[in-house]
Amino acid sequence: MSDLVLRSAGSLATQPNQTELKQDALRERFALFGLCSPALLLVLIIMVLPVGWLFWLSFLGEDGNFTLENYQRMVESKSYARIFRNTFEVSLLTTGICILIGYPLAYFLSQLPRRAANLCMITVLLPFWTSLLVRTYAWLVLLQRRGLINEWGMDIGLWDEPIKLVHNLTGTLIGMVHIMLPFLILPVYGSMKAIDRDYMKAAANLGASPAQAFWRVFFPLSLPGLFAGALIVFVLCLGFFVTPAVLGGGKVIMVSMRIATNIELFFNWGAASALGVVLLVLTLVILGIASRVLRFDQLLGGGHGS
Repeated sequence: MSDLVLRSAGSLATQPNQTELKQDALRERFALFGLCSPALLLVLIIMVLPVGWLFWLSFLGEDGNFTLENYQRMVESKSYARIFRNTFEVSLLTTGICILIGYPLAYFLSQLPRRAANLCMITVLLPFWTSLLVRTYAWLVLLQRRGLINEWGMDIGLWDEPIKLVHNLTGTLIGMVHIMLPFLILPVYGSMKAIDRDYMKAAANLGASPAQAFWRVFFPLSLPGLFAGALIVFVLCLGFFVTPAVLGGGKVIMVSMRIATNIELFFNWGAASALGVVLLVLTLVILGIASRVLRFDQLLGGGHGS
């Protein structure tokens, strides 16, 4: 009987405490929301409102009335399907080439002493200090029919006449890989540097060869950084404009270029907005699929999981 009374008294005493704790937690949430409100307002003005305005424009016809003709045109016209196919093809090829070049380079940098690695990382970051437009036109000078590469190749006898390196898919890929490569190297390098080298030593002590230790231990631990870098490169390539426009020579048409054409030549904001909305939705779908493979903190930070 006394035990029952004590338990009842204890439960009655804890109820006010629980109520006060809930009130304190609620006040803390309101305080945190108040501190975050300026940043949330800035995000609302800079990101949410423009995207909402983009959605609204996509449902307006040339006469200013509500219509679905901008989306119907994309479904009915084969040219739009070809543009989206080109966009994803160029993005995938650029991402794949960046992986083939960037992963070995990141591994090489991760094995260097810290001082040497920091010096080499300067060369990776150096393109960020040069304008994107300047780098693109520099490649145009190098790759054109009478450019430095063709002249050099003919001088040493590699080929007899100029080869077509620009105003096609080849020139577009060269320029985009050069610009996107640092975006893959940086997260991969960060992921590799976070791997404990004792894992490799333990694998060697257990009888694994260097190749086996790399593929069974090091490579799986570096995959989150590789996925993060590949995702960043791919998403950025989807909206690329300057490099395909200059190095593609009008033969490599991507979604961003069609958007610019709809605005600059046809003054059709509705068609341009619809293209932007579809590209945004496809990008969000890709991010959603990627989040199923890895957590977003791994995708954005490039850290390796357990």
